[in-house]
Amino acid sequence: MNKEKSEMLGKMNVRKLLIKLAIPATAAMIVNALYNLVDTFFVARGSGTDSIGALSIAYPIQLIVLGIGLMIGVGSSSVFSRAFGRKDEESMKRSVNTAIMLNLVLTFLISGFSYIFLNDLLVFFGATEGNIGYARDYMTVILIALIPYSLSIMFNNLTRAEGRPKIAMWSLIIGAGLNIVLDPIFIFDFGFGLGVRGAAIATGIGKTASFIYVFHKAMQKESSLKIDLKHIYKVDFSMIKEIVAVGLPSFTRIAMGGVLIIIVNNLIKQYAGTEATTYQSIYGVINRLIRFSLMPGFGLVQGMVPIVGFNFGAKLYTRLHDVIDYASKLLLGYFTFMFAFVLLFAEYLFMIFTPENNALFISEGAYAFRIVALGFSFITYQVILSSGYQAMGYPVRAFIVALSRRFILFIPIAYLLTYLIGVNGIWWTFFAADIITGSLSFLVYRYEMNDLRKKMV
Repeated sequence: MNKEKSEMLGKMNVRKLLIKLAIPATAAMIVNALYNLVDTFFVARGSGTDSIGALSIAYPIQLIVLGIGLMIGVGSSSVFSRAFGRKDEESMKRSVNTAIMLNLVLTFLISGFSYIFLNDLLVFFGATEGNIGYARDYMTVILIALIPYSLSIMFNNLTRAEGRPKIAMWSLIIGAGLNIVLDPIFIFDFGFGLGVRGAAIATGIGKTASFIYVFHKAMQKESSLKIDLKHIYKVDFSMIKEIVAVGLPSFTRIAMGGVLIIIVNNLIKQYAGTEATTYQSIYGVINRLIRFSLMPGFGLVQGMVPIVGFNFGAKLYTRLHDVIDYASKLLLGYFTFMFAFVLLFAEYLFMIFTPENNALFISEGAYAFRIVALGFSFITYQVILSSGYQAMGYPVRAFIVALSRRFILFIPIAYLLTYLIGVNGIWWTFFAADIITGSLSFLVYRYEMNDLRKKMV
């Protein structure tokens, strides 16, 4: 089995291989993002438009835990893929066992801290009087599911790294599909009638089911992960450093998303006055629409990562160059298409999420989403660079790329523009940050591709 996977990653036509690995990853990520949209839709229908803002308030903790799972998953996958390319089975086994224990410890600490200081955290996250009750109902349940959620994200990355992307796909599909089915049952009066709390219960059940499936598959003989439960407590501390270093850009990118949500919600609270709850709901919908609309692009990159990691480890630079080049072109085309789609259909998208037909929510939401979408095409090379650097084991470079948009530029621009033009400055901040970082990333991308071409000679 290992030989077959090595042959596939090292010799199969890179375009066909990219599509082969990207399709299941893309399908899984679309379904996973779809559940967030459906979750938001059902919450809005069950508890009103204002309740959407509560999901946005609660989201930073989920993003931090997602970031932990992704950090450990991406970091251990990079270590695993390079060991796979070298046929170093002992390093492959140690990378998986170490990743499991690291994930358990970090996620447990985050969940416990959040439970103890939940009310203070919600206020800090920007909750208003109109949505703090909803946010509390949601978080008291969702915190329980964070450990299986983080583990499932980690294992999804590892199963893709060993060349079994369909397992990762089905893990996410099972979790998201179960969530979608259970949402109306737990939220509406014809079922348990639990409202926002019901949405959290459905999400928790779905996340747990996703983890159970992918972990079961990882324990099979066919898996190259070789999990050793009898010695699971044996942690390779030197490997922890490498896993965290390589995966840190992923954590930074995701966790900074959580920081941005906190900052934006507080800026909305400061500048939107009596309409702050509505604007927080607008921001919550935009976040979910962005995630759903761009997920196929991120799925493509997920398919690229194991190919890059394996061929870099095997020093097959021609294949490395070709897969990055092809992925970049596909990603640019898709992000540009989504920009055009948002321009045409923004109002219709927001109509879906307001049972009260809130005119302010629809008009201001469509306006905001169109501005944000202006920068979609510009993030192409930032995504490619960050993921490519991680797969090749260049954590510092990946870290700088990930940090540039979400921290170095976005935060000061957001404070400046909201001070100058009010709440609409938030939406223009997205555009400005994407333009600047996208342009810089393109220049770095060109340099790196030229460097690869020199190694091909």
